[in-house]
Amino acid sequence: MDILERLFERHFGFAAESVKPLQGELGGSGRAIVRLSGRGVSAIGVQYAVREENIAFIEFSRHFRKHGLPVPEIFSLALDEGAYLEEDLGDTTLFEFLSEKRGEDGVGPEVVEAYKQTVAVLPRFQVEAGRDLDYSACYPRASFDRQSIHWDLNYFKYYFLRLAGVGFNEQALEDDFERLSEFLLSAPRDYFLYRDFQSRNVMLRDGEPWFVDYQGGRKGALQYDIASLLYDGKANLPPALREELLAYYLDCLEKYLPVNREEFLGHYYAFVYVRIMQAMGAYGFRGFYERKTHFLESVPFALKNLRWLKENVTLPVSLPALMEALDRASGMERFEAGAKAVSPLTVRVFSFSFHREMPADETGNGGGFVFDVRGLPNPGREERFKTQNGKDAAVIEYLEQKQSVRQYLAHAIALVDANVAEYQRRGFANLMVSFGCTGGQHRSVYLAEQMAKHMRVKPGVTVVVRHVEQEKIGR
Repeated sequence: MDILERLFERHFGFAAESVKPLQGELGGSGRAIVRLSGRGVSAIGVQYAVREENIAFIEFSRHFRKHGLPVPEIFSLALDEGAYLEEDLGDTTLFEFLSEKRGEDGVGPEVVEAYKQTVAVLPRFQVEAGRDLDYSACYPRASFDRQSIHWDLNYFKYYFLRLAGVGFNEQALEDDFERLSEFLLSAPRDYFLYRDFQSRNVMLRDGEPWFVDYQGGRKGALQYDIASLLYDGKANLPPALREELLAYYLDCLEKYLPVNREEFLGHYYAFVYVRIMQAMGAYGFRGFYERKTHFLESVPFALKNLRWLKENVTLPVSLPALMEALDRASGMERFEAGAKAVSPLTVRVFSFSFHREMPADETGNGGGFVFDVRGLPNPGREERFKTQNGKDAAVIEYLEQKQSVRQYLAHAIALVDANVAEYQRRGFANLMVSFGCTGGQHRSVYLAEQMAKHMRVKPGVTVVVRHVEQEKIGR
């Protein structure tokens, strides 16, 4: 029996009935993450070979829960085998919520509220829980010190600039890195620095934010984490919203300590720069070095943020060689092409019944893709699923256990992905994707939901979902 299944049985007292991988090739962490479930309960199992990082996550989780912070409970662990079992916080990240709710008019009020709730909790991590945290558990460094800063800057230099073919003067750039490091270290840094405080690491459960992936945390400055959230590349928050959320963060922070806003902002944008460069280093490492080219899709957003900074912010430290290198990266044709490729596209996803009419294409594009899923296993033939549909957990679990369903979905996604990229490149505005089954209740609804979920994380894509048969019965 797999170690994660043993941990599940040890905690719940019975064997898991389902084990579903949650992080595949798209993931960047190197962890094996699965959802184990059975008898109406579920948990997340994690297996990772770096013992020190596992210990940091477990110790931080216990400490944060002691302070009443919304982080997952650790159910069971086997550190010698690099495994632990934690509370299941669901499937909806803040980034997915933003992607789902982002419309043609921009970011809606429900998304702004979710971000404000997230921002309001951040000072509790940084100040309240940071006061009595045992920083000896930190890995690989106990603080965001000179060494940590230089690691990030060199990560950017060697894995982004070098691999992207961006020319730079090595010594002049090192001199700028040293000046930037010195300036960053002049900010007060006796707080908990979450390190990867970004929209994919915030889970929304029952409308409330919960937090994961803080195992890289250490002692550091307050500015870094709020910069990470507001300049999260693919989230692509509007500048006005960034400013609104930054002001709201400072209001919340003042509940925990006195804040000199002028001094805070004096260092803030330097931390924005270093966080963006750290992310670009990660994009380069995953995209250029590991050949996971989808990571490069985030580069145009990072460059867009850097251009905004250059036009709107003057740093109190001179960095001529760095700014020249960033200008060269922004002007490279390969990245300009990537930025142009991300043109607005609305993907309309439908489920329907072949016993009725197929959904009408109201955009004039000709109907797009129509997938006939009647050849897949049909939950509707089982009495227990008669009153449920493809959005219900039991139906989802039934279909996800079928290899034929998983394969069909993977092929459908591959076909649609290719068209999405081409539609965006050519500036098309609409694409229609429809799934039809016998009753328009189970298989088609499930596959439409999965396709929509996949599409929502794509840059420049707005997703509209309609379940034609379910609308008729108000479900």
